[in-house]
Amino acid sequence: MITIYDIAQKTGYSAATVSKVFNGYSDVSEKTRRKILDTAAELGYIPNGHARSLTTKRSWTIGVLYIEPSGAGILHPFFGGVIEGFKQVATAKGYDLMFLSKDIGGREHGYLEHCKIRGIDGVVVILPDATDPYYEELLNASLPCVLLDQQSMVKSTVYSDNVEGSRQAVKYLYGLGHRHIAHLGGGPTFAGGQRLAGYMEAMQELGLPVLPKHIVQASYDYTVESGEAAMEELLRARERPTAVVAAGDNLAVGAMRAIKRHGLRVPEDISLVGFDDIQMARYLTPALTTIRQNTYALGSRAADMLIYSIEDGETVQSDIIPVKLVVRESCCAI
Repeated sequence: MITIYDIAQKTGYSAATVSKVFNGYSDVSEKTRRKILDTAAELGYIPNGHARSLTTKRSWTIGVLYIEPSGAGILHPFFGGVIEGFKQVATAKGYDLMFLSKDIGGREHGYLEHCKIRGIDGVVVILPDATDPYYEELLNASLPCVLLDQQSMVKSTVYSDNVEGSRQAVKYLYGLGHRHIAHLGGGPTFAGGQRLAGYMEAMQELGLPVLPKHIVQASYDYTVESGEAAMEELLRARERPTAVVAAGDNLAVGAMRAIKRHGLRVPEDISLVGFDDIQMARYLTPALTTIRQNTYALGSRAADMLIYSIEDGETVQSDIIPVKLVVRESCCAI
């Protein structure tokens, strides 16, 4: 059986230092921590979780609360990159992940009660539903918690620069000569509101008219079907836009279907910009110009914030992750 003494001998560090790494002490440099963890993985060392929990008074388990209304669940394009970034950081620091729900053994519990039952050290909330009373209960508890795609004064938050992303999209279309630019919104969500705000800011800065009929809110679930329905409504406007900024790539895919069904072409008749840069975007015909979110960075930063809070950090943190315009084939000059 591999022990901490084997790891100490191979790395050249003391057994006490190796023990500190596996017990989550913060007075070890990241370089030292990384070398010890890599060596442990190479040797096949499995730490004694029970002993570690007794020493640190932690379960070394992080709860993942993922609220996704479209029905896609963990297959949603946003989730994969976020959870991979989160998992890489969390597991490197010795934490396991557990998905949370309101149902345990056939009985409904709140998220906070679930955390207490499982002895969870902290929670990351992805796409929180501000209308859920169980979420509100979790938000007001003392349990360490980090929120993605939400703002809060009491819990740490991390989200993409949604405002700047929409601004980049509008300004790119303006540079191609477009002056009648519409917006397919993401409904009453935090990200949807920010992306609409960025669109409005850019339109006003450029002196472009914002027609009420050129702002259509799709369903908050960001599905292809809701994007298709919203584009149908937009195409009924008396003055058809020459370009559309969609608040999500799935919405843009639906918009593209509606445009083609009306005998129109993308980008020759209507240019189209999405938001997210999901994997499908590059394989569409035409390939979708979009705003890329760095989902891996969102997840890894959320993990850093949450572990900081679990390890007695007291500062409420907030971070905004930059986005990038990815130019493909769905826009053209007029």
